[in-house]
Amino acid sequence: MDKFIITGGVPLKGEIAVEGAKNVALKILVASLLTDEEIVIRNVPLIRDVTLMLEVLGALGVNYRRDGHTIHVTHNYIHNAKVPLDVAARLRTSSLVLGPLLSRYGVATTPNPGGCRLGARPIDRHISALKDMGADIQYHSDDGYFYAKTKELHGATIRFPKNTHTGTETLLLAAVLARGQTVLENAAEEVEIDDLIACLNQMGAKIRRSAPRTIVIEGVTKLHGTEYSIMPDRNEEVTFAIAGVITHGDVIVKNSSRRNLGAFLDAYRKAGGKVEEMDTTTTRYYADGPLTSTDIATSPHPGFMTDWQAPWAVLMTQAHGLSTIHETVFESRFSYVSQLLKMGAHIEFFDPKVASPEAFYNFNWADRVDGDHQGVKIKGPTPLHNAVLEINDLRAGATLVLAALSAPGESVVHGVEQVDRGYEKIEERLAALGAHIQRITEE
Repeated sequence: MDKFIITGGVPLKGEIAVEGAKNVALKILVASLLTDEEIVIRNVPLIRDVTLMLEVLGALGVNYRRDGHTIHVTHNYIHNAKVPLDVAARLRTSSLVLGPLLSRYGVATTPNPGGCRLGARPIDRHISALKDMGADIQYHSDDGYFYAKTKELHGATIRFPKNTHTGTETLLLAAVLARGQTVLENAAEEVEIDDLIACLNQMGAKIRRSAPRTIVIEGVTKLHGTEYSIMPDRNEEVTFAIAGVITHGDVIVKNSSRRNLGAFLDAYRKAGGKVEEMDTTTTRYYADGPLTSTDIATSPHPGFMTDWQAPWAVLMTQAHGLSTIHETVFESRFSYVSQLLKMGAHIEFFDPKVASPEAFYNFNWADRVDGDHQGVKIKGPTPLHNAVLEINDLRAGATLVLAALSAPGESVVHGVEQVDRGYEKIEERLAALGAHIQRITEE
């Protein structure tokens, strides 16, 4: 277990490069199960979640070789299509292997997935859809495993009752080798999914978006190997943009993808942040005046991402006025608030007025825990002070690092393994911008 020692109050200045998208890398690694030929994946971030996914695949008989940010993956015949519990329990996306294993081998055994415990994160939508495609799936509560089998996966028309990013990816990975046509309605529109689709099509799949939130997959009999370079991680870019502004610094982001940050950039400019488009893949982020409060509601793409709301909250502690954040995607994503309160932030929970929460929210309303809230009010500007902090999930971890960087004095941040899940060597990269941050291994 590691911790960060951060001495804040130092403006961050300089250039920093965005690594490859975590939420694409994991899915393309799973796609390697769909072919016997080699897949070469470039621009892969060296993060904990990638290591865990390689452990999942390795347990299934997949061979891989890492060469810096490039991974060579070869899928041998699988004799045991069972994912070990100790590996899968640490990674939410481990359930993605269900589709490829069922389509190639007709059998799959995988535990209920782990990773960040952001609300209920139910995979019932994924399981129900796979059943519609011909799978027989039973959950055994005594050992926590899903036992799945099929004679053959076939196409189906599947309409998701709620927008689901991972559900869309699960069905894409299942349908590419299924017999016939599969139509996904109310499918997720995130650009990371489009990157996965581009890779699968390069492998020989036949996938197209026929209308907004509608994806059509024509099943093929075989996929081949390919080389693919994944897109930059837009969550990293948002983190570094906020890091520059909240420390009164000036940060230039390389490998920038502004075209994928529309909702963030709109809010950022309204708050007083400045954006200089230096070239197509280089963006400068800074502020030359006071920040202004904003009202934000998270939503699926192309809206303001739920992954951005925690870093946005710490930025709003420095904005003039009363800001609000309404979380609509998950029923429990304000774990960071207690930690910001320890640093002197003025944040209050509130319940936004919603006529029909069951229909409005993107999660199962019945899963919401009594006492949870879907909104926060943030009063600023409030000088933050140093504190001892505890990280509970990945994006909350990045948020607390940002808060500590902005607060004068020495802060201690525990639980940095959560940050390692999505950010490659973040302390070294921030230090290159002038941050006083040190990783300490705890005994």
